[in-house]
Amino acid sequence: MANRDKILSLIGLAVKAGRCTSGEMMTEKETKSGRAKLVIVAVDASDNTKKNFRDMCEFYRVPICFYGDKDTLGHAMGKEFRASLAILDEGFADGIQKELKNREDIA
Repeated sequence: MANRDKILSLIGLAVKAGRCTSGEMMTEKETKSGRAKLVIVAVDASDNTKKNFRDMCEFYRVPICFYGDKDTLGHAMGKEFRASLAILDEGFADGIQKELKNREDIA
């Protein structure tokens, strides 16, 4: 549970630092522009949304992960539900990916 809290905390810090955007249009824009360092898509997003972001991230070589649900991601950002978000800072992206890897090692 600690890893989950740390991931959500890192997302919150990225938002406060202005290094995170959310919503499908903004996430797509930042991915295509090359500014996105990590894309996070909610596990309960539609299959079409997941496929679109998976294909886009593969094409633009941006790491992607599927994490949390829309409410949890939105709450971490201090907003209503969010299906997708883009982390724009290498440090935050690395920290989140490290925590996700640790979580997978534990599971």
